[in-house]
Amino acid sequence: MALGFGVCGFQITFIGVHLPAYVGDVGIPGWVAAWALGLIGACNIVGAYVLGSLGARFRGRNMLVAIYALRTIFVLAVVVLPPSAPLILAFAALFGFTWLGTIPLTSGMVARIFGPRYLSTLYGVVFLSHQVGAFLGAWGGGYAYDLLGSYDAVWAAMAVISAIAALMHLPISDRPVVRQPKAA
Repeated sequence: MALGFGVCGFQITFIGVHLPAYVGDVGIPGWVAAWALGLIGACNIVGAYVLGSLGARFRGRNMLVAIYALRTIFVLAVVVLPPSAPLILAFAALFGFTWLGTIPLTSGMVARIFGPRYLSTLYGVVFLSHQVGAFLGAWGGGYAYDLLGSYDAVWAAMAVISAIAALMHLPISDRPVVRQPKAA
């Protein structure tokens, strides 16, 4: 769960930091990048609410698998389709819908598995991996660009790690941990 959350951090920070430069690099006007970031924010509001609500009805693990699988498809579209304003805007809306939808699902799974008593501490540990992923998305994206002269390799890597995150969530058991009673 923590590694998957690290992938989420990588993705959203890479996109938030490097999408405007990528849009310019592929010859798309700057207004598209601004609109894309706005769409991400607007769709995130709706997506976080909808996905959080669905997490109350469906297993969090399955929802997270679906989110990372969808993100794989969205990123692959950017990798394989010719760059265009409609592609970037559609990507932003779709990816934005899943943007922070992982947060209520992940925190809900931590609470379900381990109970509420240590939720703050355990979710903090899981969230740390999100922050490490965020650092790698911001710094690593820039480093790869400096090294390779484009973002293409990072987009491709992001599709791969998203697919891996989807697969990593499949075997997670989100059943509550049974605690042994304390000895008297």
